[in-house]
Amino acid sequence: MHVGVWQIVLASLHVGLAAAVSAHIVLTKPDVRSAIGWAGLVWFAPVVGTLLYASFGINRIRRRAGRMRRGRSVIVDSFRVRTLPRPSLPAPYTPPLQALATLVGAVTHTPLVDHNTIDPLVNGDEAYPAMLAAIDGAKHSIALATYIFDRGRVADRFLDALAGAVARGVAVRVLIDGVGARYSHPSIIGALRARGVPVAVFLPSVVPVLHPFVNLRNHRKLLVADGAVAFCGGMNIRDACLLALAPPEPTQDVHFRIAGPVVRQVMHALAFDWRFTTRETLAGRAWFPPLRPAGEVLARGIPDGPDEDFETLLLTLLGAVSQATESVRIVTPYFLPDPPLLDALRVSALRGVRIEIILPARGNLKLVQWAATAQLGQAIRGGCHVFLSAPPFDHSKLMVVDGQWSLIGSGNWDPRSLRLNFEYAVEGYSVELARRLNGLIDAKLAAARPVSLANLAGRSLPVKLRDGVAWLAQPYL
Repeated sequence: MHVGVWQIVLASLHVGLAAAVSAHIVLTKPDVRSAIGWAGLVWFAPVVGTLLYASFGINRIRRRAGRMRRGRSVIVDSFRVRTLPRPSLPAPYTPPLQALATLVGAVTHTPLVDHNTIDPLVNGDEAYPAMLAAIDGAKHSIALATYIFDRGRVADRFLDALAGAVARGVAVRVLIDGVGARYSHPSIIGALRARGVPVAVFLPSVVPVLHPFVNLRNHRKLLVADGAVAFCGGMNIRDACLLALAPPEPTQDVHFRIAGPVVRQVMHALAFDWRFTTRETLAGRAWFPPLRPAGEVLARGIPDGPDEDFETLLLTLLGAVSQATESVRIVTPYFLPDPPLLDALRVSALRGVRIEIILPARGNLKLVQWAATAQLGQAIRGGCHVFLSAPPFDHSKLMVVDGQWSLIGSGNWDPRSLRLNFEYAVEGYSVELARRLNGLIDAKLAAARPVSLANLAGRSLPVKLRDGVAWLAQPYL
């Protein structure tokens, strides 16, 4: 066949394929920037663009999770969240916080429950002993989900504790993300199985880079013992978080121990993730026992992910910022908010709310830190106050609004957490909890340095260009 004919055939195939893929993009992508980016790639990178879209652009998770939710009637009694009657916020909570409680309830379809405790645990030095004590004390069940479970001295302690629980007849389930499991070599999974610990891998792949779910990670860090005490936050299981070991690359972090009726909601998320991965249903009193009042915190679990819980965390953040009347304090390791979220921060600052954003001075992901720096000028010009916390790298995730509302969990202020990953957060209405978290934030600020427009303007031209180019990749970081 003549070369010209081959060119016509290949061009026709490319146009037909690109048109079909573009139709899928237009019909399924809710974000216009994402849709334009994918469409451009498909049209201007023949075949390669289509393959990339097929690998990274299609959310197969949402369809699979949706089928599970529609078909879960056989386990609805086990997954039903039994709570106290939904309380109204008592004094001194302001009407804006009442509105926020209504918003989060509407997007999560989960009730706010009373009589909980939420205790912050600073670094692995406080968190790991508390978690290990809960595992050692469990009599009926242990459910653990984590993004990273690195080999090392900390992992050995958890391995021994989990294997010990199995040996004494406790039902144990461990879920590790398929990408996070590869942070150390060899993976901890083999060691867990060798010790008899039931473990599953969330969306595993022999070659993660080519995996169609590489962008849809289970970033949750949850532990529930006997269905009665839970741990939630952003802390992985790794030596870097145990500062007493003086690791070469230490990581500051905050995790939380939770007791009270809201633990059932945390266990609900763990049970769903486990069934999603293994098809096994966790049911009965071993996993969902009756729960007694434990404290004074009104709390609610907020599951978030690229499935039926899409953008629940983003809408919660938008609601919290828009309802603030006095202050918003944010601690996050990665700050790449979408334009609507950045605009919400600027608008709240312009109407008199003090917005404080604390970021690590030394990040662990260069590209993300460069992109974040390029965006800081918009926040500062809008009236936000930005600070860089002193090393070591701070992986903490905290948010306090008006000294009364707090948000803890695994999510970062970036597109990956707010759109691509499975995350879990807990909101708490408590002046005392907010006071304790504000104390942690004040300690960080005492050693932090403010970022000014003059600081940003003083960067060299090559650095500004580097940061600006990195910022162009913001939707994909």
